[in-house]
Amino acid sequence: MSRQRAPKSNLHRLIGRDALARGVRALGREISQDYADRSPRLIGVLKGAWIFIADLVRAIEVPVTVDFLSVASYGYATNSCGEVRIVQDLDAPIKGLDVLVIEDILDTGRTVTFLKEVLNARRPRSLRVAALLDKASRRILRVEADYVGFKIPNRFVVGYGLDCAERYRQLPEIFVMGNPPSR
Repeated sequence: MSRQRAPKSNLHRLIGRDALARGVRALGREISQDYADRSPRLIGVLKGAWIFIADLVRAIEVPVTVDFLSVASYGYATNSCGEVRIVQDLDAPIKGLDVLVIEDILDTGRTVTFLKEVLNARRPRSLRVAALLDKASRRILRVEADYVGFKIPNRFVVGYGLDCAERYRQLPEIFVMGNPPSR
């Protein structure tokens, strides 16, 4: 099995494989502790969170069920259009369940705010959010994730499920597009 590498272009590593694995395991432990007596429904936000949720489910030590929904806000651009809409809805109701939304990145807050409003209207027992990445400097709406893997600078990132025009999702690490991040 060959190791996937970033194209030698404008991609610069931000978070490597080992750090990602450690971060996901830490989130899994924290979620397992918080849901020790419950069996949460994890809702993966497609398309960006599919790799993260696959690894996170294996790191959680309590029984979980999984569903997915798909939202659109970026299209083929690197900036959000500002409008969030559901493209593919859940397969099953969430009324009375402990729900944990699994998001790849929390930046402006529009998507998470939208999802919290939509999902809360379906009357879950509880609703929390786990985000692999938190780009707080881009926040437009006041919303925070309950669980955060990594805080990152205001740079456009790809890899580990995140994309640019549907490219780079397969990369096993998180990369910044453009100039290297300043240290």
